[in-house]
Amino acid sequence: MAKEPRRALLELLRRPGNAHCADCGAPDPDWASYTLGVFICLSCSGIHRNIPQVSKVKSIRLDTWEEAQVELLASQGNSAAKAAYESSVPPFYYRPTPSDCHLLREQWIRAKYERQEFTDPQKQEPYSAGYREGLLWKRGRDNGQFLSRKFVLTEREGALKYFNRSDVTYLKDNSTRNIFIYHEDGKEMVDWFNALRAARFHYLQVAFPGASDADLVPKLTRSYLKEGYMEKTGPKQTEGFRKRWFTLDDRRLMYFKDPLDAFARGEVFIGSRESGYTVLDRLPPSTQGHRWPHGITIVTPERRFLLACETGAEQRAWLDTFQQVVDRPMLPQEYAVEAHFKHKP
Repeated sequence: MAKEPRRALLELLRRPGNAHCADCGAPDPDWASYTLGVFICLSCSGIHRNIPQVSKVKSIRLDTWEEAQVELLASQGNSAAKAAYESSVPPFYYRPTPSDCHLLREQWIRAKYERQEFTDPQKQEPYSAGYREGLLWKRGRDNGQFLSRKFVLTEREGALKYFNRSDVTYLKDNSTRNIFIYHEDGKEMVDWFNALRAARFHYLQVAFPGASDADLVPKLTRSYLKEGYMEKTGPKQTEGFRKRWFTLDDRRLMYFKDPLDAFARGEVFIGSRESGYTVLDRLPPSTQGHRWPHGITIVTPERRFLLACETGAEQRAWLDTFQQVVDRPMLPQEYAVEAHFKHKP
């Protein structure tokens, strides 16, 4: 009898909408919630286990299923659940992907099923009101200590203020400033994150009145294309190589002494192949002073940037990411950024 429910579950997975996790979109979900009627991935199933009053989960292939549990999944499924639990998701609210951190996925799942925020817009006040204030822990720019600060986000002024300013990145004098903030409560932190997205969304609606929501949402926030340690040398290429933390933010490659530094030690603009930018999977033959053996050379119209990776796998990952940036044609606004960009040693 145990084989029959399992066979029925596998058939349900082939229905439209069930082939991907109902919460993060990961392909081939192996778990299901038999109280909510959704198919989910292993990572999201762990979050569901932490809200047993709402969701009870089983492995599709490893656990024993009762016919009534399978029937509930058959009557519900991912598409029906999304229609019920995601009927009023604000366009700016961040929908996590399989690669996102646990916090974003957990609060998305809790917001959907536990708090049911997306069935009643009045429950979205914490991040939809256009104004938010509260205490957050902020990392000091110079000493690295986290201190409690009062933050105020005001959409009308288009500003995030703090009194004594997840991480927030912005440009000042054409240099990138990182502000690192956190809160002990996960919901509070994600509410701040989505409040920032809401403020930017409404600003973009005014700035681009003819744009659709689908066009504006990708401009709200973005993840770094890649980050990690590499070695680099200076502009003369005679100095020793130094270990630095690199982050690639669209076409800006920034490097820091420490991952939580407020300001980058330097930034490199990476344009398109048509504009004279290329990436090589090696260092010049005469290069010396690097401890890590796997070289990368970024060629720009002004100079060459010499980098070294610790492993071949890291080198390939960086090369693939750089290549995607170089192969992408530049947008008109990116030419303006390039023209004003300061290449730092």
